[in-house]
Amino acid sequence: MRSLSLFGLVVILTVFPLCSGVVAAAEETGRPSAKTMKFQQIRSATIKLSYGGVNFLIDPMLAEKDAYPGLPGSYNSQLRFPRVELPMPADQVLDQVSAVILTHLHPDHWDDATRRRLPKSIPIFTQNEADAASVRRDGFMTVRVLTGDAEFQGVRLYRTGGQHGPDVLMASPLGQIMGEVSGIVLESPGYKTVYVAGDTVWTGAVEEAIRRHRPEVIILNTAYARMEGFAGSLIMGKEDLLRAHRMAPQATVIASHMETVNHAAQTRAELRNYIDQVGMNRRRVLVPLDGEAYTF
Repeated sequence: MRSLSLFGLVVILTVFPLCSGVVAAAEETGRPSAKTMKFQQIRSATIKLSYGGVNFLIDPMLAEKDAYPGLPGSYNSQLRFPRVELPMPADQVLDQVSAVILTHLHPDHWDDATRRRLPKSIPIFTQNEADAASVRRDGFMTVRVLTGDAEFQGVRLYRTGGQHGPDVLMASPLGQIMGEVSGIVLESPGYKTVYVAGDTVWTGAVEEAIRRHRPEVIILNTAYARMEGFAGSLIMGKEDLLRAHRMAPQATVIASHMETVNHAAQTRAELRNYIDQVGMNRRRVLVPLDGEAYTF
């Protein structure tokens, strides 16, 4: 089938009418009127952002369905992942990608299939020097670390903090495996500020990122992934959608990283039901399907 857009979008939802409050808030704070950006949910935590004239691919996992064994000790560890196929061919995912951003190097964010397919010359941004060294060992030649703020073709990139699980888990030996994680804020004159929180629970670092950058689009990983023997989750869940919505009521909040890894304990249907139960604005809190895209 012929590609429908720059990203080969499966579904395009134009949300200018849905986000008039965000535009108004930007005008009230003295920000310039926003130019057009596009978000596409690929699969799991993999997303594409066409932003500031740059096509960013974030946390790519391009393997075929059931390529990898479940994480030992995790919820539903008997299941393999990815649990679903990509919504389009991997070559289409990579089409016209300008740069890659890796919030961390867990295999559901940076996998063998991606390393094989990506051109070795493509610019890649990592959260720290250790991750950068690992990516360079894979043969990639243009690797930059997100220290403070960085710039790529006019887009400012700000690394934000996170925590890949509750305090009790991070204090256990498993915390070493979870390791350091990050999020990313993208800013460019005339565009809505975007905050990708990454694999984190709700922490002070998340609140600080929202307060400091005042994002108009917030992307949260909300599969409520779990490990056996620990209360709570490794990443956010439905209550965190509500926290973000209340903290930034004029922002559009997008739920990502759904229904793909074995240890995901929350479904899209559950998120949508919760959104209705607590009275969140469905025009402001979005739960995209794989392949679904929005234009802001």
